[in-house]
Amino acid sequence: MTEQYQPKILVTRKLTPAAEKRLRASYGIWWNQEDRQLSGKEIIDLSQGMDAILPCVSDDLSAPIIERLPSSVKIISTFSVGYDHINIKAASKRSIRVTNTPDIVTNATADIALLLLLGAARGAAQGMQSIQSNKWARWSPTGMLGTDLSGKTLGIFGMGRIGQATATRARAFGMKIHYHNRTRLAPPQEANATYHESAESLYAACDIISLHAASNDQTKGLINPKSLAHFKPGAILINTARGDLVEDDALISALQSGKLSAIGLDVYANEPNIDPRYRSLQNAFLLPHLGTATLETRDAMGFRAIDNLDAFFANKPLPDPVN
Repeated sequence: MTEQYQPKILVTRKLTPAAEKRLRASYGIWWNQEDRQLSGKEIIDLSQGMDAILPCVSDDLSAPIIERLPSSVKIISTFSVGYDHINIKAASKRSIRVTNTPDIVTNATADIALLLLLGAARGAAQGMQSIQSNKWARWSPTGMLGTDLSGKTLGIFGMGRIGQATATRARAFGMKIHYHNRTRLAPPQEANATYHESAESLYAACDIISLHAASNDQTKGLINPKSLAHFKPGAILINTARGDLVEDDALISALQSGKLSAIGLDVYANEPNIDPRYRSLQNAFLLPHLGTATLETRDAMGFRAIDNLDAFFANKPLPDPVN
């Protein structure tokens, strides 16, 4: 009797123990146990003889990389909800299926959006710096004053699952919700939020803007000098979506000039090599891409990526097809 064939999987980063245990039970695996960033060439070389790739959002699977993958690779099951790091057109041209991990990242990412919102509004970066550098001299009635969230207007750009979950949390702080989306939501999803047909109208009406859009040709560089001109003076910007939605020069200039009073960022262009100017800004509350960083969420993301692999190799419908 011949042994049942185990598909071979290239796993580009170290996953949680529970996800790794489940993978080991069904697949032959090449692990990146060093958990370092693989180059595009390394992904190509390590894919030789592999049936699938399980990458993460930081991996480069652009068209030049996909075009050089071996013919053995039939599916890319990404450990992320976003898939802008994968050239879908190039994958489809080579008949490589692509899947993602939607839904399960919603709550963890919305929680981080609220953490950023609170941290930016209350000047947490400056406060933490004063403690860590031992420069907090005394309490003062006018020292390090932030702004209340209650009664403020939160503008959500991209009212998908994460945007809606962020709105639900913000309402608990007494905030009014406005949003811009490609299409207006049905009343149950809208939940009495105010819809804006244009992004410019949203910017002008809101005290705080939170970005929840995918990265694509229409949204890259969304926050730029032209769009920032529509923001309220002293507004706050939050970004848990993608770093390339923001032009760093424009955002930093707006902070330095006072056009924006504060920002809260969890994602950056060229991360982890972020623009070093952010580190010197006391009104910038910065996190290192923690949006989905809970054990429960990372377990669930791993399981969802494996669910897609299991379905593919069992010739069943894919739970989360992208192409």
